[in-house]
Amino acid sequence: MSSTLRLDDYLPDLAGIPRARRMQMQAAARDIDECYRVLRKGGLNVVGEVLRGGGEFVELAHYPAEDVYDRDTHGQYYYHAHRGVDAEHGHFHTFVRAGGVPDGRVPLAVPHASEPRPTGDDAICHLIAVSMDGWGYPSGLFTTNRWVTDESWYAADDAVAILQHFEIDHAFPSWPTNRWLTALLRLYGPQIEGLLRHRDAVMSDCQRDRPGDDVYEDRNIDVIGYLPIAVDTFAAALTESLR
Repeated sequence: MSSTLRLDDYLPDLAGIPRARRMQMQAAARDIDECYRVLRKGGLNVVGEVLRGGGEFVELAHYPAEDVYDRDTHGQYYYHAHRGVDAEHGHFHTFVRAGGVPDGRVPLAVPHASEPRPTGDDAICHLIAVSMDGWGYPSGLFTTNRWVTDESWYAADDAVAILQHFEIDHAFPSWPTNRWLTALLRLYGPQIEGLLRHRDAVMSDCQRDRPGDDVYEDRNIDVIGYLPIAVDTFAAALTESLR
Protein backbone atom coordinates (compact mmCIF):
# COMPACT_ATOMS: atom_id res chain seq x y z
CA MET A 1 0.00 0.00 0.00
CA SER A 2 1.12 3.59 -0.56
CA SER A 3 1.48 6.08 2.29
CA THR A 4 3.14 9.44 2.79
CA LEU A 5 4.42 8.23 6.18
CA ARG A 6 8.03 7.06 5.90
CA LEU A 7 8.96 3.95 7.85
CA ASP A 8 12.48 5.34 8.36
CA ASP A 9 11.01 8.11 10.51
CA TYR A 10 9.83 5.48 13.01
CA LEU A 11 13.03 3.43 13.17
CA PRO A 12 15.64 4.05 15.89
CA ASP A 13 19.21 5.10 15.28
CA LEU A 14 21.42 2.28 16.52
CA ALA A 15 23.56 4.58 18.63
CA GLY A 16 20.44 5.97 20.28
CA ILE A 17 19.37 2.60 21.66
CA PRO A 18 20.42 2.31 25.33
CA ARG A 19 23.68 0.40 25.71
CA ALA A 20 22.13 -2.21 28.02
CA ARG A 21 19.55 -3.03 25.38
CA ARG A 22 22.19 -3.21 22.64
CA MET A 23 24.05 -5.73 24.77
CA GLN A 24 20.88 -7.82 25.03
CA MET A 25 20.48 -7.57 21.27
CA GLN A 26 24.10 -8.68 20.82
CA ALA A 27 23.40 -11.73 23.00
CA ALA A 28 20.42 -12.51 20.76
CA ALA A 29 22.68 -12.26 17.69
CA ARG A 30 25.00 -14.82 19.29
CA ASP A 31 22.00 -17.13 19.89
CA ILE A 32 21.05 -16.83 16.22
CA ASP A 33 24.60 -17.66 15.15
CA GLU A 34 24.61 -20.72 17.40
CA CYS A 35 21.33 -21.93 15.90
CA TYR A 36 22.76 -21.55 12.41
CA ARG A 37 25.90 -23.43 13.45
CA VAL A 38 24.10 -26.54 14.68
CA LEU A 39 21.69 -26.55 11.74
CA ARG A 40 24.47 -26.22 9.17
CA LYS A 41 26.31 -29.17 10.70
CA GLY A 42 23.29 -31.29 9.80
CA GLY A 43 22.77 -29.70 6.39
CA LEU A 44 19.56 -28.08 7.66
CA ASN A 45 17.96 -24.63 7.89
CA VAL A 46 15.20 -23.08 9.99
CA VAL A 47 12.55 -23.24 7.25
CA GLY A 48 13.25 -26.87 6.41
CA GLU A 49 12.73 -27.71 10.05
CA VAL A 50 9.13 -26.42 10.11
CA LEU A 51 8.31 -27.97 6.72
CA ARG A 52 9.71 -31.40 7.62
CA GLY A 53 7.03 -34.07 7.60
CA GLY A 54 4.43 -31.68 6.23
CA GLY A 55 4.19 -33.23 2.80
CA GLU A 56 3.98 -31.08 -0.33
CA PHE A 57 4.52 -27.37 0.36
CA VAL A 58 1.10 -25.84 -0.36
CA GLU A 59 0.62 -22.09 -0.57
CA LEU A 60 -1.43 -20.58 2.27
CA ALA A 61 -1.32 -23.78 4.36
CA HIS A 62 0.16 -23.46 7.85
CA TYR A 63 3.41 -25.22 8.74
CA PRO A 64 3.34 -27.04 11.07
CA ALA A 65 -0.32 -27.83 10.43
CA GLU A 66 -1.46 -26.94 13.97
CA ASP A 67 0.99 -24.02 14.39
CA VAL A 68 3.67 -23.89 17.10
CA TYR A 69 2.46 -22.88 20.55
CA ASP A 70 4.19 -22.56 23.91
CA ARG A 71 1.66 -23.25 26.68
CA ASP A 72 3.79 -21.47 29.28
CA THR A 73 4.60 -18.24 27.44
CA HIS A 74 1.57 -18.32 25.08
CA GLY A 75 3.85 -17.48 22.16
CA GLN A 76 2.73 -18.85 18.81
CA TYR A 77 3.93 -18.92 15.21
CA TYR A 78 3.41 -20.56 11.86
CA TYR A 79 5.09 -20.48 8.46
CA HIS A 80 3.38 -20.18 5.09
CA ALA A 81 3.60 -18.64 1.64
CA HIS A 82 1.32 -16.44 -0.46
CA ARG A 83 0.64 -16.64 -4.16
CA GLY A 84 2.47 -14.15 -6.33
CA VAL A 85 5.19 -13.17 -3.85
CA ASP A 86 8.35 -13.73 -5.85
CA ALA A 87 10.83 -12.08 -3.52
CA GLU A 88 10.47 -14.65 -0.73
CA HIS A 89 10.10 -18.36 -0.17
CA GLY A 90 7.55 -17.75 2.60
CA HIS A 91 7.24 -16.04 5.96
CA PHE A 92 6.68 -16.62 9.66
CA HIS A 93 3.79 -14.96 11.48
CA THR A 94 4.44 -14.46 15.20
CA PHE A 95 1.87 -13.98 17.97
CA VAL A 96 1.24 -13.87 21.69
CA ARG A 97 -2.11 -15.23 22.83
CA ALA A 98 -4.26 -13.82 25.64
CA GLY A 99 -2.60 -15.82 28.42
CA GLY A 100 0.74 -14.14 27.73
CA VAL A 101 -0.58 -10.58 27.46
CA PRO A 102 0.39 -8.39 30.44
CA ASP A 103 -2.40 -7.16 32.70
CA GLY A 104 -4.04 -3.97 31.52
CA ARG A 105 -3.27 -4.52 27.84
CA VAL A 106 -6.49 -4.95 25.88
CA PRO A 107 -7.34 -5.07 22.16
CA LEU A 108 -8.18 -1.82 20.43
CA ALA A 109 -11.90 -1.01 20.59
CA VAL A 110 -13.26 -0.26 17.10
CA PRO A 111 -16.98 0.61 17.35
CA HIS A 112 -17.45 0.43 13.58
CA ALA A 113 -15.71 -2.95 13.17
CA SER A 114 -17.38 -4.87 10.36
CA GLU A 115 -16.01 -8.29 11.33
CA PRO A 116 -15.85 -10.03 14.72
CA ARG A 117 -12.47 -9.96 16.45
CA PRO A 118 -11.07 -12.52 18.89
CA THR A 119 -11.69 -11.34 22.45
CA GLY A 120 -11.29 -12.54 26.03
CA ASP A 121 -9.41 -15.83 26.32
CA ASP A 122 -9.28 -16.01 22.51
CA ALA A 123 -7.59 -12.62 22.08
CA ILE A 124 -4.35 -12.77 20.08
CA CYS A 125 -1.73 -10.18 19.22
CA HIS A 126 0.17 -10.42 15.93
CA LEU A 127 3.65 -9.04 16.46
CA ILE A 128 5.57 -9.21 13.20
CA ALA A 129 5.99 -11.31 10.06
CA VAL A 130 9.44 -12.49 8.99
CA SER A 131 10.19 -12.92 5.28
CA MET A 132 12.50 -15.81 4.38
CA ASP A 133 14.59 -16.26 1.26
CA GLY A 134 15.06 -19.46 -0.72
CA TRP A 135 18.10 -20.46 1.35
CA GLY A 136 16.27 -20.35 4.67
CA TYR A 137 17.54 -16.99 5.94
CA PRO A 138 15.49 -13.95 7.01
CA SER A 139 15.30 -11.14 4.47
CA GLY A 140 12.71 -8.77 5.92
CA LEU A 141 10.26 -7.85 8.65
CA PHE A 142 6.76 -6.59 7.93
CA THR A 143 3.48 -5.58 9.54
CA THR A 144 0.07 -6.56 8.23
CA ASN A 145 -3.53 -5.42 8.38
CA ARG A 146 -5.88 -7.09 10.88
CA TRP A 147 -7.73 -9.28 8.41
CA VAL A 148 -4.52 -10.96 7.24
CA THR A 149 -4.06 -12.98 10.44
CA ASP A 150 -7.50 -12.51 12.06
CA GLU A 151 -5.84 -11.01 15.13
CA SER A 152 -7.53 -8.97 17.82
CA TRP A 153 -5.37 -5.90 17.01
CA TYR A 154 -3.58 -4.29 19.92
CA ALA A 155 -2.50 -0.67 19.61
CA ALA A 156 1.21 -0.23 19.05
CA ASP A 157 2.10 0.74 22.63
CA ASP A 158 0.34 -2.39 23.89
CA ALA A 159 1.87 -4.59 21.18
CA VAL A 160 5.33 -3.25 22.10
CA ALA A 161 4.72 -4.26 25.73
CA ILE A 162 3.57 -7.70 24.57
CA LEU A 163 6.55 -8.18 22.23
CA GLN A 164 9.01 -8.80 25.06
CA HIS A 165 6.92 -11.78 26.18
CA PHE A 166 7.32 -13.69 22.91
CA GLU A 167 9.26 -16.89 23.46
CA ILE A 168 9.02 -20.44 22.16
CA ASP A 169 10.83 -22.57 24.72
CA HIS A 170 10.36 -26.17 23.62
CA ALA A 171 11.58 -28.57 20.94
CA PHE A 172 8.58 -28.91 18.59
CA PRO A 173 9.03 -28.91 15.68
CA SER A 174 12.67 -27.88 16.12
CA TRP A 175 14.60 -26.58 19.11
CA PRO A 176 17.06 -24.51 17.00
CA THR A 177 14.27 -22.98 14.89
CA ASN A 178 12.27 -22.02 17.98
CA ARG A 179 15.36 -20.56 19.66
CA TRP A 180 16.30 -18.75 16.45
CA LEU A 181 12.89 -17.10 16.03
CA THR A 182 12.79 -16.06 19.69
CA ALA A 183 16.25 -14.52 19.35
CA LEU A 184 15.43 -12.80 16.05
CA LEU A 185 12.56 -10.86 17.65
CA ARG A 186 14.91 -9.81 20.44
CA LEU A 187 17.68 -8.79 18.08
CA TYR A 188 15.35 -6.60 16.04
CA GLY A 189 13.12 -5.55 18.94
CA PRO A 190 13.62 -1.78 18.52
CA GLN A 191 12.99 -2.02 14.78
CA ILE A 192 9.84 -4.09 15.33
CA GLU A 193 8.62 -1.45 17.78
CA GLY A 194 9.13 1.16 15.07
CA LEU A 195 7.30 -0.97 12.52
CA LEU A 196 4.35 -1.31 14.89
CA ARG A 197 4.16 2.43 15.52
CA HIS A 198 4.42 3.11 11.79
CA ARG A 199 1.62 0.54 11.25
CA ASP A 200 -0.69 2.39 13.62
CA ALA A 201 0.09 5.79 12.12
CA VAL A 202 -0.63 4.55 8.60
CA MET A 203 -3.89 2.90 9.62
CA SER A 204 -4.96 5.96 11.59
CA ASP A 205 -4.44 8.10 8.50
CA CYS A 206 -6.42 5.63 6.38
CA GLN A 207 -9.29 5.60 8.86
CA ARG A 208 -9.36 9.39 9.10
CA ASP A 209 -9.56 9.63 5.30
CA ARG A 210 -12.38 7.05 5.20
CA PRO A 211 -14.42 7.54 8.39
CA GLY A 212 -17.30 5.39 7.21
CA ASP A 213 -15.18 2.34 6.33
CA ASP A 214 -13.59 -0.38 8.43
CA VAL A 215 -10.11 -0.07 6.95
CA TYR A 216 -8.87 -2.98 9.08
CA GLU A 217 -10.85 -5.31 6.80
CA ASP A 218 -9.83 -3.69 3.49
CA ARG A 219 -8.37 -6.47 1.30
CA ASN A 220 -6.44 -3.82 -0.63
CA ILE A 221 -4.42 -3.10 2.51
CA ASP A 222 -2.35 -6.14 3.45
CA VAL A 223 1.34 -5.34 4.06
CA ILE A 224 1.66 -1.98 5.82
CA GLY A 225 5.39 -1.58 6.44
CA TYR A 226 8.38 -3.64 5.24
CA LEU A 227 11.98 -3.49 6.49
CA PRO A 228 14.72 -5.43 4.65
CA ILE A 229 17.13 -7.09 7.07
CA ALA A 230 20.52 -8.84 6.98
CA VAL A 231 21.42 -10.40 10.32
CA ASP A 232 25.17 -10.63 9.76
CA THR A 233 25.46 -6.98 8.70
CA PHE A 234 23.28 -5.77 11.54
CA ALA A 235 25.12 -7.89 14.12
CA ALA A 236 28.45 -6.45 12.93
CA ALA A 237 27.12 -2.89 13.22
CA LEU A 238 25.79 -3.70 16.67
CA THR A 239 29.18 -4.97 17.79
CA GLU A 240 30.90 -1.90 16.41
CA SER A 241 28.47 0.38 18.26
CA LEU A 242 29.44 -1.28 21.54
CA ARG A 243 33.21 -0.78 21.16
